[in-house]
Amino acid sequence: MRKSWADVAKPVGQGLSRWLAISHISAGFIAVLVGYTSSAAIVFQAAATAGATPAEISSWMWALGIGMGATCIGLSLYFKTPVLTAWSTPGAALLITGLAGLSMSQAIGIFLFNSLLITIAGFSGWFEKLMRYVPKSLAAAMLAGVLLRFGMDVFVVLPTQGVLVGMMIVCYLIGRRFFPLYAVPCTFVLGLLVASAQGLLVFESISVQVAQPVFMAPTFVLSSLVGVGIPLFVVSMASQNVPGLAVLRANGYNTPASPLVGWTGLTGLVLAPFGGFSFNLAAITAAICMSKDSDPDPKRRYLAAIWAGVFYLFIGVFGATVVSIFAAFPRALIVSIAGLALLGTIGNGLAGALHEEKEREAALITFLVTASGLSMFGIGSAFWGLLFGMACAWINRRA
Repeated sequence: MRKSWADVAKPVGQGLSRWLAISHISAGFIAVLVGYTSSAAIVFQAAATAGATPAEISSWMWALGIGMGATCIGLSLYFKTPVLTAWSTPGAALLITGLAGLSMSQAIGIFLFNSLLITIAGFSGWFEKLMRYVPKSLAAAMLAGVLLRFGMDVFVVLPTQGVLVGMMIVCYLIGRRFFPLYAVPCTFVLGLLVASAQGLLVFESISVQVAQPVFMAPTFVLSSLVGVGIPLFVVSMASQNVPGLAVLRANGYNTPASPLVGWTGLTGLVLAPFGGFSFNLAAITAAICMSKDSDPDPKRRYLAAIWAGVFYLFIGVFGATVVSIFAAFPRALIVSIAGLALLGTIGNGLAGALHEEKEREAALITFLVTASGLSMFGIGSAFWGLLFGMACAWINRRA
């Protein structure tokens, strides 16, 4: 029997709607928005410390956007898991001081060395073996601790921008009651409209520029490799890949760690000569794509990460132009949409952390240390939270 055009068009339309769901697009966009607005300035400063020219800084943003976009899309498609990658923000902060007095070619040598170590750590399997010892309750507690400040910041900025933040909160609460899948995107659109009406959006300094990759030859100096390359590797693994994988586990995804870490390292080896200083798993922004707001079905949330990858690629192509657009948004808008988008994930993290009575004390310590913002030896609180929590759990088992 011959099919009618309606019969043919129906599955095509269903396929398109599967890829063009507003909740997936908005979750991917908000994840990228939060990532760039929170730390792009640190990357610019790190590049400037190495003496980068405007063309080289643009190349850095090109390499980072292309690398994160390719890994998000490729890994999420392959594993059907919301895998979100990012640059290492603590690593960029370390480079601001570490690259002082070094040439750009030495910096590129450090980037290549760091990416090689990440590649070995991933594909060798030792990182995955280590993460098997992390209980799910501690991973959930660490996730809640990492995200706690984002939830609190919504109410911190409320007194200074009462109309904007207040209307966004009301819109979110109403949306969660009547149209939960579209609560976050509607809240963001309302925030933009209110900010525009208040004159808080500043677009005067924006100019359209297409980023061009600039190849920068590496120079390998032992002192800089040891003094900056190894700390960059340790910070990237402890402050990004450990919590990044813990976020996946806390949300019920058992995706193997080795290929995720290995491929991010390999991406760095390819793009380091263009300024891609480090690629690793994301934690905070990944949680946005893994929330129920992105999709009620956990098996379809990988589509939100793919959309994040699409936005990463777009930013990579247009580099500084898109970053300047993000910079035009008022801080209260960014803080509010990030915190509201993560409320459900924070709640789920706390519930998972405190569910097992035998591990409750260890999970609580993990949560408190992580939420405290403790930093030692250049390593962030997420790592120390897991370390103290696991020590507590070990002592309790021996008691």
